[in-house]
Amino acid sequence: MKTSKLTSSGPRSWSDLVPLQVLVPILSTVVALGIGLLIIAATGGSVTEAIEAFWDGMAGSDYNIGASLNRAISLGLVGLGFIFANRANLTNVGGEGQLAIGGMIATAVALHGAGSLPFGLAFLVPLAAGAIAGGVWGGLAGFLKAKRGTNEVISTLLLSFIALPIVYWSVESFHLLRKPITDLSSLPESPEIPDPTKLPLLFPDNGSPLHIGLLLAVLAVVVVWLVLKHSTLGLRLKAVGLNETASRRAGLRTSFYIILAMVVSGGLGGLGGAIMILGQQFYLTSDFSSGYGFDGLVVGLLSRGSAVGVVIGALLFGFLRSGSINMEITAHVPSAVVLICQGLIVIFIAGSAIFTNRKANR
Repeated sequence: MKTSKLTSSGPRSWSDLVPLQVLVPILSTVVALGIGLLIIAATGGSVTEAIEAFWDGMAGSDYNIGASLNRAISLGLVGLGFIFANRANLTNVGGEGQLAIGGMIATAVALHGAGSLPFGLAFLVPLAAGAIAGGVWGGLAGFLKAKRGTNEVISTLLLSFIALPIVYWSVESFHLLRKPITDLSSLPESPEIPDPTKLPLLFPDNGSPLHIGLLLAVLAVVVVWLVLKHSTLGLRLKAVGLNETASRRAGLRTSFYIILAMVVSGGLGGLGGAIMILGQQFYLTSDFSSGYGFDGLVVGLLSRGSAVGVVIGALLFGFLRSGSINMEITAHVPSAVVLICQGLIVIFIAGSAIFTNRKANR
């Protein structure tokens, strides 16, 4: 008579309860922030004050939550652009330059004519102009890659070093975007954009600065997810990325798809820069992007090609930025501590990929 062995159908490990793709980023963030608190304590700072200031800056009020989400919007758009290009096995590291160009062109359009357009077009036209400018900037790298075989990592990075001085030049020149010097203001910056060109707020009654850029970002996430996962275009981009030669022999216009991937990637970055100007800063300065492009690149890298992963990473880095700013102002703790934590999060998550891949192979 055979006997059957009873087996448990329940989860046997934490990885069965929670996927490693979710668990690893959470643990990495907790450990990195713990190390940051140790650094604060070691340098003689008040850990309690730092925690209170950090939390207050992230989510202490409706205003702070809205500001954190606004920061996450641009980070997420750059990250989305990164994973879109990466589907074709292209690495766009020029998000900073695309943000800068998009913000500059959006400012120029907002200051020169867009303010007189009917409601809606007044801010949609500068947004579109910024996205087109970023797309052109990314498309230059795509063209060089498709037609001359230039490595897109080098070209996008060098194009960023061209874009940033162009923005600086535009706010330094009175013939371009710099506002006249007055007794109250002598800094190199543009005039404030007209009120009709500013993005409408989602919750104006509670004092939150959160604007409709959030809705545009959500729409972008859905569109990118659908294109990459459920469209012929996404399949063709993947084919070109896996084997360009085989794709060309199969009849695909590989040059077209390479350029298209970089145009869309740069356009998302340019849209992020335009949203920063129209929804948050309202005037152009030479350093308005202040590292958002590089943080967005990290968001894209950590997402591992997932649009949902981009959302999570953008929220994480957006709230970390807000917390670090308030911590430096209120608790007098250098924001560099949070930069260290961000670097540790990247290292932990990147290092965990080896462990995750091994476990998946098993």
